Amino acid sequence: MARHRVDAAGTSRANRGWWDSAADDYQAEHGGFLRDAGFVWCPEGLDEADARLLGDVEGKDVLEIGCGAGQCGRWLAARGARVAAFDLSFRQLQHSRRIDLGGDGGEPLPVVQADAEAMPFAGESFDLACSAYGALPFVADAGAVLREARRVLRPGGRLVFSVSHPIRWAFPDDPGPRGLTADRSYFDRSPYVEIGDDGRPSYVEHHRTLADWIGHVVASGLVLEGLVEPEWPDGHEREWGGWSPLRGRHLPGTAIFSCARPA
Repeated sequence: MARHRVDAAGTSRANRGWWDSAADDYQAEHGGFLRDAGFVWCPEGLDEADARLLGDVEGKDVLEIGCGAGQCGRWLAARGARVAAFDLSFRQLQHSRRIDLGGDGGEPLPVVQADAEAMPFAGESFDLACSAYGALPFVADAGAVLREARRVLRPGGRLVFSVSHPIRWAFPDDPGPRGLTADRSYFDRSPYVEIGDDGRPSYVEHHRTLADWIGHVVASGLVLEGLVEPEWPDGHEREWGGWSPLRGRHLPGTAIFSCARPA
């Protein structure tokens, strides 16, 4: 593990390989929580069915950014949205196809393999865009993703996305008591990097402060409409990596940004 700069190409190469290799274990561990057709915003379990951050999606053209196995997109399609989805990882998209084939015979979710920094969609194609921990924490240039999101949204369209809450970067990624004591600077933007046997990055996650995220939103031409910091709900005992009931009672684990392209 290391903390140092990794450029866009190196980040994309590392994370494509990591998610391709980790997708099977990820879906086996978390698939039940996410459901084959469910929209869970975060490890805290905030469900779009309750939160309604996207509003009424019926009849809307919706893009899911970093869709994984397409659980969120499938939930949206079941509520009348016309959905397109993409992910960097081909193996994750194979899991989306697996779910489609094992389902009720409905229409398969349209998915494509792509990088969020260069979305393969025409401008002003979508009414809504969403991303539940997809892509944005794993790109070197989050501003490029937000500019692309603005480009593909129609005037008046909205983007809602969730990421790890920036304050978590000041604490160890530990679900236990050790994870409650800050041991590094919140202002250190050095990405978290895992190094493979070949000496090259094999996993990269980038840190932005809360002000950085707001700055990227504004610079992209989007308007920030809201910010949600989900509280850890009573009775939710499931740990997910560094997320846990213990930490969730003291620290926010997720930030959800709601943005709009001006009409």
